[in-house]
Amino acid sequence: MFNTTSRYYSKGVETFTTSEGLEISYVSRRFLPRGEDRPLLVEVTVKDGDRLDLITARILGDPEQFWRVADANNAMNPFDLIAEPGKTLRIAVPQVET
Repeated sequence: MFNTTSRYYSKGVETFTTSEGLEISYVSRRFLPRGEDRPLLVEVTVKDGDRLDLITARILGDPEQFWRVADANNAMNPFDLIAEPGKTLRIAVPQVET
């Protein structure tokens, strides 16, 4: 259902049936990994005007992998990661989600 680079790749589709018999399909919940447990690829320093999609395009070759940086830095809100120039971000080695 999802591409192998998606954070939802390994998640199954569940179905909920309402009391009226309506079936609602949804992707099962994804729990955030502990960033410090992710193997480190490189650390980068945030510059003024940086965006996560630009950072991941430069480092990982894919702007849609910004979520990997958020995971590696235990961030619920990815925008917090680039709000402060000079901050060091962990970029983890990309892995297939299990």
